[in-house]
Amino acid sequence: MTEEQIAGADGMQYCPHCAAPLIVKLIPTEDRPRLICDRGHVIYINPKVVVGVIPELDGRILLMRRGIEPRYGAWTFPGGFMEIDESVEQCAAREAHEEVGIHVEVLDLIGVYSRPGPQGPSIVSIVFRGAAGSDSPKLGREALEAKWVLPEDIPWDELAYETTRWALTAWVEQQRKHDG
Repeated sequence: MTEEQIAGADGMQYCPHCAAPLIVKLIPTEDRPRLICDRGHVIYINPKVVVGVIPELDGRILLMRRGIEPRYGAWTFPGGFMEIDESVEQCAAREAHEEVGIHVEVLDLIGVYSRPGPQGPSIVSIVFRGAAGSDSPKLGREALEAKWVLPEDIPWDELAYETTRWALTAWVEQQRKHDG
């Protein structure tokens, strides 16, 4: 990892512990350069945890068109950054409610996906299946539109992220195994 990648990862210039300036330095206890202040506080730049849920109802899934950047107007399933005070399952349920106004029962794990930086923030994406309690979405502030689709109607060329594609591909494969 280069100094530019470390410094640019979160744009941090000052130590969150003591407010001293941060520098990128290889220290004896580490095997790669780290952000460190002159008081010895090491700052680790770690991936962000993103959690998503694919709501299901009667053989269809609920997709939403993003109403915010990045990827404004592209399709995805409800998901977002995990909060410090919640489990991954709680995050999945919260995101479904916030973004498309439905309650989901979080079911089994679809998959865990990662995308390292520097082409964007490094993320770990955890995606679940979810049983939707209603077929009437109510758009939140981050969604332009939401619609229920059959597997064959997934808009593959209009998906927001490669992690969205990976998770939906895994979901389709799981459905084929389950139905076949």
